[in-house]
Amino acid sequence: MTTKIQGFIWLYREDRSFAGPGRIQLLEKIGEYGSISKAAKAVGMSYKGAWDSIDLMNNLAPEVLIIRVAGGKGGGGSQLTDYARQLIKAFHEFEAEHQQFLEQLNQKIENFDQLYQFMRRLNMQTSARNQFAGTVANITEGVVNAEVTLRLKGNLEIVAAITLDSVRQLGLKNGQTAIALVKSPQVVLVRADTTLKFSARNHLCGKVSNIEKGAVNIAVTIDLAGGNTLKAVITEEALVDLGVKEGEPICAIFKSSSVIIAVEE
Repeated sequence: MTTKIQGFIWLYREDRSFAGPGRIQLLEKIGEYGSISKAAKAVGMSYKGAWDSIDLMNNLAPEVLIIRVAGGKGGGGSQLTDYARQLIKAFHEFEAEHQQFLEQLNQKIENFDQLYQFMRRLNMQTSARNQFAGTVANITEGVVNAEVTLRLKGNLEIVAAITLDSVRQLGLKNGQTAIALVKSPQVVLVRADTTLKFSARNHLCGKVSNIEKGAVNIAVTIDLAGGNTLKAVITEEALVDLGVKEGEPICAIFKSSSVIIAVEE
């Protein structure tokens, strides 16, 4: 489903609505039929509603729009003035310009649906500090559990271990958009130059962009590839042991079982 901008033009005089699509159509039908009652019926308005619209437009317009013709073979009727015809022509010209403007806007919002999904992610209520939007790249099913690989921007990957029931309940499939949630206390930090190997499936490296000291713990923010950021909460003692500062490389490690997968309804 794609998003499309639509709109209508209304002309205002003295800060009051003067002419819109419905009233212009009414004027056109009056010009066609020479009768307010027939014009009202043609546009789906009541006779009184049509007269109210005409009176309002006549009162706001700098010149008369409708003149009443009495007597004659047809028993009289109503006619448009030259000013009314000019108004109709100008309104349709405005409409055409407006439509071109809307078409230009629609060309610029091809990615609006992606933006809307992004805004929904921002409003997601969760205690997890780390939220990563990505695409399901692979699902490896076991007897009880499954490993779901989520590919993020920057060509990063996060692996989550969840139950087969969760895979089915979420309706996960390759190519689907999903969100990986990782709580910051479950992230372990190691120096980028470490020679150790770890059993944890997720190993993301970047640079320390911020170190925020709290009353008890310290929050470390890491800039990853593709504009992703990851937060880890560690003790002050752990930070001292790491010996890293802002701007220095570092790696974040967390288990696949620590990753929660979420999808939008």
